[in-house]
Amino acid sequence: MVSIVTLNANGIRAAARKGFFEWLQREQPDIVCIQETKAQEHQLDESPFYPAGYHCYYNDARRKGYSGTALYSRVRPRRVIDRLGWDPADDEGRYLQADYEGLSVVSLYLPSGSSSEAALEKKYAFMDRFYDHLRSLRRKRREFVICADWNICHKEIDLRNWKANQKNSGFLPEERAWLDRVYAELGYLDSFRLVEPGPDQYTWWSNRGQAWAKNVGWRLDYQVITPGLADRVSAASIYKEERFSDHAPQTMVFDLELNA
Repeated sequence: MVSIVTLNANGIRAAARKGFFEWLQREQPDIVCIQETKAQEHQLDESPFYPAGYHCYYNDARRKGYSGTALYSRVRPRRVIDRLGWDPADDEGRYLQADYEGLSVVSLYLPSGSSSEAALEKKYAFMDRFYDHLRSLRRKRREFVICADWNICHKEIDLRNWKANQKNSGFLPEERAWLDRVYAELGYLDSFRLVEPGPDQYTWWSNRGQAWAKNVGWRLDYQVITPGLADRVSAASIYKEERFSDHAPQTMVFDLELNA
């Protein structure tokens, strides 16, 4: 069995102060994908940001205190890719891929479009280019697990107040249609929904009001998989006993062997 965790940390140093790495040592997942590290690697000392037993990789944004991804792996990958050849994926550290025997795991941070029209246009441009990348991955002779804060809820079941958010970024028809294409045209699958079809399962909560306490959330963090892994999905969970970020860690367990 291979367990994979994904988390938007909203600042890896802040998540560390809130106990994320203690939780990680208790859970001992095989692979950890982190988005929005908001740090330069030289700002992170050995402990706790290089947890014992893991090979650790960071892809920083050029801009300090912004974006960034990380990936921790118990097995040393045979190759790590941190460039797609275009911005803002590269200059904002939004993509990190670890290659193993027959399997690749990606930590991805899709831009948010909620702050302004310009931010939404940036998000759409990223989605267009990343769709082409997702299509190119399907031509490779390996399976993929893409762990990401997608910043999109796909279905009405994926957020509590869906009626009130139909004109807000994260649940716009154009964003949801893009995910439709990723699934229907490219064949990718939302691994979580293969084993957890029920409602009220979210990974992000606003810091406003009582959203966390009342579970008024959004499911923005998915582990999207290639179809060859569909029958390898064993279990899914969202950890909400502690709060390390405005997102929660989401774990998938696959019936696989992880080999370099």
